Amino acid sequence: MAAEPLFIDTGGFYALVSTESASHGRSAAVMEECRRIRRRAVTTDYILDEAATLFRARGLKRQLKEFLRLAETSHALNVEWMTPERFAAARKFMLKHLDQEFSFTDCVSFVVMKELRLTDA
Repeated sequence: MAAEPLFIDTGGFYALVSTESASHGRSAAVMEECRRIRRRAVTTDYILDEAATLFRARGLKRQLKEFLRLAETSHALNVEWMTPERFAAARKFMLKHLDQEFSFTDCVSFVVMKELRLTDA
């Protein structure tokens, strides 16, 4: 039985790309283990947008170009794209949880993880 795919959020991508991140070593080790056991990764187009914006804001322009290239060509990363149904579900989730500090991107992630039955991020 194949391992459950690993959901990667903006923080995970940042930790992997930025050698300045306190979590860089741990993130690199997790991704190496995923590669070793052929565990697929899942993210969303909203996460890619948020991560690209963060890399640019943090001065990681060189890494940004390679990140986007790999995100587009990787066979190990599955990008889940926004649909009208997912947007409506994320909007509903956000409005239900106004007491939380979730971004809309977070809400999209929660919806996609629930839809795909993913529990590991």
